[in-house]
Amino acid sequence: MDSFKTLQDDISKALVSTTRSASHIGAADIAFQRSLNPEVGSQLDAQNARLLHLAQRLLENAAASSDAVGPKLPDAEAIDANWRGVVDVIDSLLEKADISLDEYTGVVKRLSPSAEQTITKPRPNIAERKHIPKPQLLFEHAPSNNETGGYRPLLTTKPHAKVPLQECLKTFKDSRGREQYPHPYETEINSYDYPRTVYEIAEPKPYQPFESTTATLVDTPEALAVMLSELKTAKEIAIDLEHHDNRTYIGLVSLMQISTREKDWIVDTLKPWRRKLECLNEVFADPTILKVLHGAFMDIVWLQRDLGLYVVGLFDTFHAARSLGYPGGSLAYLLERFVQFKAQKQYQLADWRVRPLGPELFEYARADTHFLLYVYDNMRNELVEKSDFPDPERNKVQDVLLKSKETALQRYENPVYDTELGLGSSGWHKLIMRTPAQFSPQQFAVFRAVHQWRDNLSRKEDESPLFIMPNHAVFSVARDMPADKAALFTSIQHVSHIIRAKADELVNVVAKAKQEGLNGPELNDVLKTIEDMREARYAQFETPRKTIPPAAPTPQEAAPLGMVANAPAAVRESSSKFWGELWDSNTAGEDRPVSTLNVDLALPLPPLTAEIFSTANGSADAATPKAEKPNYTFIPKEDRPQEDERTDLFIVKQLGGQKRKRTAAAEEQSFTTPALDPMQDDEIMIDQEESEEADRAREKAAKKALKKQKKREEAARAANPHQDNEPAFDYANAPSILHANDDQGKKGRKDKKDKKDKKKKNPQFAPFSGMTDAPKGLPRAQKEKAGRSRTFQS
Repeated sequence: MDSFKTLQDDISKALVSTTRSASHIGAADIAFQRSLNPEVGSQLDAQNARLLHLAQRLLENAAASSDAVGPKLPDAEAIDANWRGVVDVIDSLLEKADISLDEYTGVVKRLSPSAEQTITKPRPNIAERKHIPKPQLLFEHAPSNNETGGYRPLLTTKPHAKVPLQECLKTFKDSRGREQYPHPYETEINSYDYPRTVYEIAEPKPYQPFESTTATLVDTPEALAVMLSELKTAKEIAIDLEHHDNRTYIGLVSLMQISTREKDWIVDTLKPWRRKLECLNEVFADPTILKVLHGAFMDIVWLQRDLGLYVVGLFDTFHAARSLGYPGGSLAYLLERFVQFKAQKQYQLADWRVRPLGPELFEYARADTHFLLYVYDNMRNELVEKSDFPDPERNKVQDVLLKSKETALQRYENPVYDTELGLGSSGWHKLIMRTPAQFSPQQFAVFRAVHQWRDNLSRKEDESPLFIMPNHAVFSVARDMPADKAALFTSIQHVSHIIRAKADELVNVVAKAKQEGLNGPELNDVLKTIEDMREARYAQFETPRKTIPPAAPTPQEAAPLGMVANAPAAVRESSSKFWGELWDSNTAGEDRPVSTLNVDLALPLPPLTAEIFSTANGSADAATPKAEKPNYTFIPKEDRPQEDERTDLFIVKQLGGQKRKRTAAAEEQSFTTPALDPMQDDEIMIDQEESEEADRAREKAAKKALKKQKKREEAARAANPHQDNEPAFDYANAPSILHANDDQGKKGRKDKKDKKDKKKKNPQFAPFSGMTDAPKGLPRAQKEKAGRSRTFQS
């Protein structure tokens, strides 16, 4: 501890001295001294170069011990441009120093290699992967990245075939007119019948203890032959792959794991003789052996692309998890659910090209298939329990098996680059749809040119496009359109060694694309063209809809007044059912009013009169129940008595209405609020008899009510004597606001002044008078201008 304290004190003193010297130099006017003495300028340049060299060495040494990448410092300006990269390196070192100090002082216990599986292990260092030799350079059949036609299967023989191999190698045209090879085992997969054990509940077979067993490494042709002979005796096998795509264009199957109920194998698929693994089709295509995989969508493609292997009889536990409605669908979730085993998923992104495999990678790869058959047993039983086999909608087992067949029928296609539209797995269209950007025609041209240049370079160097240049760097270059190498490195930030070597070439590509983009297409126009092309392509596979020609309209169905003459004829029925039985009383040939709305559906409107509630003989419809029959009789208009011309009052009982007794209160209310007939808007007075005595009584009551009203008005005027001082507003002679002339303006100003004086003498309530008394907000902040700041201005 004393030695560490001494070292810490020495470092602190050196840092303090360096900081003070830098502060003193910064306070001096260096530019003025340089202009006075040229020798001082030469010495300053020499010291700057020395300090930059020291800083570059420090960054390189620091970056070698961290996950960050140290930036290059060719000149003093590069420090400001790459300051973020310097900070990343320093932060990474400080974090490691902090962790080391905590472990040294005992604050945090150092993790031992024998720690339990629940402890998360650090991810492998990405920087270490850069120096691994490419195994594809030693393959007997090196991968080709420039194939433009259809992918021809690697099969030389076809075990368990129902259709000969020669018949399966006949090409066909896909939807885009390209020549493709069919799936060699398409017939065998479609006609495959799963064994009866898949539809039955059985006790799950226990797996072998993981701690006391190990896997057999298959890295020679002899070991491959031994494994194949043992696999042929199994009824179910579990398969998984480990894939690498960081330092290769199309990717590499780096490892294969195979397990039976009794044994595990780890197959090295990076050997130069890897094509000899095609013999595993004797097991993989055997219909008597069930193959269990998890999330096999990409595994199926990788197997046929690299090894020429095809799977017949696939059961995908991922589809089973989805059908059962599990909250998680990953293999790690299934292992923890059924086996209580925690998979170390930090190794999922490890570099599987490493040889020899470390013990951690070896055990991780083995765990992916060691428990998978036991997981399959439990999921199969649950599927059978929750399935209703006679009902296809609830047959979960059949649903999983059909989806597994669809996965097994996946077919690999060569990644052909589409320059114009950017379609396909390696094109720019998918990238720009995931990352929306608003590009000018020049920027869009640069984006397409840089994306294509990166793809061509990746195929040539057999590198991943993301390793050469990340996607965000492609967008940055297209947005900035750098004109030289310095601007290019500023846009990309973290530059790979390939980009550094090809920087001049990339700058020329940007300059050429920028010039061509002056008259280039707009981004939105190209995307619209792609969308239209896709819609046209999908439309040719759709079944055309049958259209029924509209019938010619009859004279009765001619467009009514107010409708467009050439509008489509409305669809009409011979009789309307919208209004129920309201049309029953009308004759067949009677004209009916029709709604004139300009819509596709025209509804005839029934005559809402009293005739619809009565039959011709004055009785209700016989179909109406007795309890629901109306209790009044309709009297035709011509048989009604003549109204009294002296008044607009008429008696309801003369029209066949019912009699109703009235109270004195209702009698008085009838004068103030007379009832209105909803059909004629005439006043109705309902009474038993009409006599002169009753008329005189009503007139007397009306006079009495008027007297009471006058008394109330006089009492109100007495309570507010100032109410009559101000005359009522004369709307007819009021000055116009919109069309006021000079005389009206003068009159208005005079009235306004009189009104103001009157308010002073007689103040009244003003609801909005205090609104302007509220505190005002702060004024808008002033922006700083070029030159001296406001603090130092006199």
